[in-house]
Amino acid sequence: METFFNNIISSIGITDVLDILIVAFIVYKVLGFIRETRAEQLAKGLLILVIITLASKVLHLYTLNWILSGVMTVGLVALVVIFQPELRRALEHLGRSRFTNVLNGVDKEEAKRMVLEMVEAIESMSSSRTGALIVIEGEITLNDIVETGTVIDANVSAEMIGNVFYEGAPLHDGAMIIRGDRLHAAGCVLPLTQNKQLSKELGTRHRAGIGITENSDAMVIIVSEETGVISIAKNGNLIRFVDVKKIEKALLELYLDDERKVSLTERINMLLRGGRNAKK
Repeated sequence: METFFNNIISSIGITDVLDILIVAFIVYKVLGFIRETRAEQLAKGLLILVIITLASKVLHLYTLNWILSGVMTVGLVALVVIFQPELRRALEHLGRSRFTNVLNGVDKEEAKRMVLEMVEAIESMSSSRTGALIVIEGEITLNDIVETGTVIDANVSAEMIGNVFYEGAPLHDGAMIIRGDRLHAAGCVLPLTQNKQLSKELGTRHRAGIGITENSDAMVIIVSEETGVISIAKNGNLIRFVDVKKIEKALLELYLDDERKVSLTERINMLLRGGRNAKK
């Protein structure tokens, strides 16, 4: 037995270890992707279907095996259609560059000024119960979203943000896109989330804010028109009842953390721990 194991160990080379590690990493990422999306329940159903198909073959249930094999073949095509948003998000995440980020190119003093202006505007809109939907673009550009609105390309200021979302203003119903240190566009239309588990209290503005974060790495700040409650959306998750101090801290972390050792999602979760998650 000892000789057997020694032979196995001696036959394993560096490339074999590398091969195993790569496959393990891919499996880990795929499982993580399944758990974070609607695919979790589907994966369980597919696993049961595969087991039944194999069992029907072993038990020589030819008709059942033929039907199940056909269903699985057609099902693969159906999966691509049904889970197109999730697959798109996964491919965008895979192709996302980690070497260039428009946020890291913003001057630190300008970033601090921007954050103070944004916080001032958000606090004012929350007090006056002015609805707002502010999208801070990340590494994934939102050109297709920008095309649905109006390009402004202005300096970020509390007055400009307030004017855009002022009730009665032409662009107040849409989303604002902030790209780097510029207020890039406003009046944009965002995709609505298809998550059926969200609270019935959430309206179109919140569902749109969540929807864009399911398909990109953007961070969204939402101010409720009905209650003035401030929320943050990221990676399909919504954290409600956020105060302006935590908004300011999250924005400073976003613009000033050049090392970016911790993912944005983890930083926001740490900053806003104790906040109320809309999914619960």
